[in-house]
Amino acid sequence: MKNIKGQFISKTDIGLVRMINEDRAISLVNSCGDVLLCVCDGLGGHHKGDYASELAVKMLAESFRDKNKYYTGIDVRFWIYHMLNKINRVINNEAAHNEKYADMGTTIVLALLHGNKIYIAYAGDSRAYGFEKHQFSCLTTDQTYVNYLYETGQIKQEEMSTSKERHKLINALGTYPSVSYSLVIKKNTFNSILLCSDGLYNNATDGDIKSAVISNERIEQKIDTLIGIAKSNGGSDNIAISYWERNFND
Repeated sequence: MKNIKGQFISKTDIGLVRMINEDRAISLVNSCGDVLLCVCDGLGGHHKGDYASELAVKMLAESFRDKNKYYTGIDVRFWIYHMLNKINRVINNEAAHNEKYADMGTTIVLALLHGNKIYIAYAGDSRAYGFEKHQFSCLTTDQTYVNYLYETGQIKQEEMSTSKERHKLINALGTYPSVSYSLVIKKNTFNSILLCSDGLYNNATDGDIKSAVISNERIEQKIDTLIGIAKSNGGSDNIAISYWERNFND
């Protein structure tokens, strides 16, 4: 295995309100030293959302471990398309043919670190953040109805957090027969990458997230700190985090 640049960790927490944890998070490396981070937030209620998110991360992890090498960036993009299309089809078919799982789906955000690039694919409102030299930026755009209203000028930014439409998604895996996702490709000059479900950013400010990430704590403690902040602010939803941090000397 090639040298792995950086450390990575993933963790979920049920929060303080939900009865079931429908969030899933993984972080793993393949035989070439590529790193995959992923967060999924299941949709559909009791015993549906957790099944959809579990299916998604399991299929993704199994394929990633079996993939020995990506020869080019085109190979990476094709693998992402193939896997998200396959996961979407499996979840959608299960929902269509099993009444128990009707209307289930899952958000997804994944980051694949390959060579000097990072490939971020997402559907729904789970987010990816990048941290570079203490600069903090969100690398994804929430695929929600309230964000659509804001981008089309129908509401103001300060109205987004109180809008009745703020939890309504306009995209997720498995909710439609055909897959739809966004892909962002960046040169990986980041010091760290954080993926999370809305259970974190709805209960922690950007300042909270940045402060935890740039602290001198071990990565395990950083994630525990963030989960603790979200829970101290109400813990209104499940919390999922997948995190990668560059080694100091890399």
